[in-house]
Amino acid sequence: MAKKANKIKAHSALLVEKVWLIIYQTPTMPEGKINSFLSLSTTLKKRTILIFNNLNKKKYLFKFFLIAIFFVIYALIVNQIKFHTKLKENNFDSFLESNELDSIKSYIFENLNSPYKEYSYTVENNDTLEKVLKKYNIDSNEINSIASEIVKKKLSNIYAGTKIQIVTKKENNTDKIISLFYPIDAITTVEIKRNEGKFDITKVELKLKRKEVVLSNTIKNNLYSSAVAAGIEPNIIVEFANIFGFEVDFQRDIRTGDTFEVYYEQYVDDDNVVRNTGKIIYASMFVNNKELSLYNFKHDNKEGYYDVDGKSVIKTLMKTPINGARLSSSFGMRKHPILGYNKLHQGTDFAASTGTPIMASGSGVILRAQKYKGYGNYVSIKHNSTYVTAYGHMSKYGRGIKKGVRVNQGRIIGYVGSTGMSTGPHLHYEVLKNGKRINSQRLKLPSGKILSNEARNKFEVDRIKIDVKLAELR
Repeated sequence: MAKKANKIKAHSALLVEKVWLIIYQTPTMPEGKINSFLSLSTTLKKRTILIFNNLNKKKYLFKFFLIAIFFVIYALIVNQIKFHTKLKENNFDSFLESNELDSIKSYIFENLNSPYKEYSYTVENNDTLEKVLKKYNIDSNEINSIASEIVKKKLSNIYAGTKIQIVTKKENNTDKIISLFYPIDAITTVEIKRNEGKFDITKVELKLKRKEVVLSNTIKNNLYSSAVAAGIEPNIIVEFANIFGFEVDFQRDIRTGDTFEVYYEQYVDDDNVVRNTGKIIYASMFVNNKELSLYNFKHDNKEGYYDVDGKSVIKTLMKTPINGARLSSSFGMRKHPILGYNKLHQGTDFAASTGTPIMASGSGVILRAQKYKGYGNYVSIKHNSTYVTAYGHMSKYGRGIKKGVRVNQGRIIGYVGSTGMSTGPHLHYEVLKNGKRINSQRLKLPSGKILSNEARNKFEVDRIKIDVKLAELR
C-alpha cells in the first residue's frame, strides 16, 4: 500500500511540473486561461494532498485495528494456557492426595516382591510401644532390645492419637525393624534406626522461637468460651483459672461484661505455628467492679504470682476445686433428694459433666482414697493441723492418687461422677476445720505472704519491666 501511495505522489508531481512547463513555454496563451489553469492546478494539488492524508489516516487506523486484534488473541491464548496449567496442577494434587497413589505404590511393591514394608499406626488408649510392635510380627528379641533402651533413655511415653511410622524387612519369616519414628510431645520425635545389627536411638527436637503475646476479651457467656474466642490455648486458660482460683469464684463471681487479659509465652516454628506454650507472665481480671492484676515473680527459687502490692495470691485453700461447674446445692438444711427428709447438707455441691477434673484445693497428704459410705469414690486431704478437705461421688481417681501420697495445690485428684448416693454427676465438696464441717463458701482464709526488703525491691523492678512490655504489646 505504501508503494502505491508513493507511485501516485510521483505521478502527480510530474503532472504539475509538465503543466508549469507548458505555461512558461507558451507565451501566446491568454492571461485568463493561464489564471484558470493555475487555479485548476492549485485545486488538483489540494485534492492530491487530501487523498494522501486520507490514505495515511486509513493506514494508521488499519494498523491500530491489527494491533488490537493481536492483543485480544494474545490475551485469550495466555488465559487458556493458565487455565489448562492450573487444571493440570489441581488434577496432580488430587492424585497425590487420593488413595490411587497409595494403591499404585502398593501394587508396584507387591509385584516387585519387596521385602520392605511400611506401616503407619495411630496410638490408642493404654498402648505401649512394645504392645504396638507385637502387632506386626516383629522379632521379639528386637522388641525387647528397643523397649529396654527407650525406658533407660526415658523416651517410652506415647500418647493416644499420635502416629508411629514403622519400616520393616522380612527375613526368615519374621520382620526386622529398619526404622521407627514416633512423637513423645508436641516438639520432640524419637528416631530409631538399624545400624549393623544394633539400633541408634535419637531424640530430635524441633527448634522453636520464643514469642510473647498479650490477649484479652470481654466475657459473654463464660470465661472458657470467651478465652477460646480470643485465641488463647486451652492449657493457658486452665492455668489462668488456677491462678485466680484463690480470689475468684468462677461459678458465682463472673458476670457478662467482665474483662480479662493474659500476657504469656508461645513457642512457634519457622511457619509461625504455635507448637507449645510457656508460662503466664501477667494476668488480670476486672470482676465485681474490681481489677485484679497478678505478676509472675521468682522468690526463693520458686515462681509464684503476686499482686501490685507484692502479696502472694496463694492461700491455704482455693475457693472452688473445680472449673466450669455450677453451684447446685449450698451448705445448710435441705430436703435430701434420695432419703426424702430434711437433713443438714454439710458440704457444697458443684454440678458438672462426668469426667470434669477435680483439683486438690490445697497442698497436703491424702488421708483416704476409696469408696466411703454414701460418698461413693471419695478422697480426703489433710492440709495442716487445722484444715481437711473431702471430695465425693467421683467417677474415678486421678493418676497416682492413694492414701499417704503428698499432693500439691491444683493437682488433679479425681473426676466428676455420680457414685454413691447421688442423683446425677456432681462434686460434693467439704471443708473440715478442727474436725468440724464448715461452709467452704464463707471461709475466710489468711492472705498470702507479702514480699519484703530486698525481695520487694526486686519485685518492683520486675513489675515495672512487665508493665512497659505490656504497653508495647497491647
